[in-house]
Amino acid sequence: MEILWFLIAMGLLLAALAPVIRRRRGAVRLVPAGSPDAADPENYGFVRQEQLDIRVPGRDQDLMDALGNVQRSGQWQAASQLLAGTPREGELRWQRVQAFAGAAALELVQSPGVGAPWLKAWRMDAPKDAGAAQVYAELLVQQAWRSPSGTASADFRIILEEARTASGEAALLAPGDPIPYITQLAIARGLAYPEAEFDALWAKIIDRAPEHMGAHLAALHYWCEKWHGSREKADAFAHAAAARAPQGSLLAALPLFAVFEHLPEVTTVQSFFRSAVITRAVEGALYAVHTARQDDPMLAHVRHLLIFFLVQSERWAEAMEQLRHVDGYVGALPWTHQPDPAEAYAVFRALAVAGYEANGGTPATLHG
Repeated sequence: MEILWFLIAMGLLLAALAPVIRRRRGAVRLVPAGSPDAADPENYGFVRQEQLDIRVPGRDQDLMDALGNVQRSGQWQAASQLLAGTPREGELRWQRVQAFAGAAALELVQSPGVGAPWLKAWRMDAPKDAGAAQVYAELLVQQAWRSPSGTASADFRIILEEARTASGEAALLAPGDPIPYITQLAIARGLAYPEAEFDALWAKIIDRAPEHMGAHLAALHYWCEKWHGSREKADAFAHAAAARAPQGSLLAALPLFAVFEHLPEVTTVQSFFRSAVITRAVEGALYAVHTARQDDPMLAHVRHLLIFFLVQSERWAEAMEQLRHVDGYVGALPWTHQPDPAEAYAVFRALAVAGYEANGGTPATLHG
């Protein structure tokens, strides 16, 4: 059996020696050489590809229960109650707003004009509900950025202008809440706000939630978009945030996200992922993961990105450790840039398993 695993591993590793990474509209796209299935995921307690949840980066049972309720019943009350009970200054509320908006966006794609009746009813029945306003504004942003007509189209700008109005209304309903302003960061990116206008927006967020990881990621995207082709501004922003981060903050992982945003369009050199720049960013992210609260809602996001870099660097055992914590959920970078996030994740998971076992790893050693 060991020989069989070794042969499988070697075949997968040869395929991994020439990874192709392509960029489209500023997003890294993984183009795997195949879809290997190195081992039965159940050997490690991993979830089969067809059962992976692409909606969220990690487990949030309260969110899943509320989302299932509103989608089955068409009633909005469960969503409203969940957001009302979620602290507004933390990462969890932002993730839940994004998840409700993403679910509504998917429903509207599947059933144009009639999808997401629960969100329509929510806004109509409770026009002063800050949660409904925030979800609607985020829905518009997601619709704009996912528009098949592209970011240069008139529709893209029209939707983002509507989102700007909606986020402004949401801000009036909850003056101390950072979420409407975080939503506006994606609008600032799409509408190419001048730096002075962006700085004013950023000041409002920092005043309300100075260590908000989701806000920093959204701001990083602005700098990457504005200074496309040059990484200086984005890198400076990421490293400054990491340097200011207090002990236990995941902001120490921000430089790794900056590296990801500026990966070259194509690389076939495996040593690229062992370069000093990438190694430092990976080590910073690992440090952040090890020192962060284990219930930090953004922890899964960092772990998912680490899997990508650790596999490319052939650091199999460390990649398996991250997989052990997040497996089952794939709603995070880099997988969400792919047409099939579950497949993209499963490919990297299979490579990690193959490399781990080729170097003597077993399910017993992983869980031991």
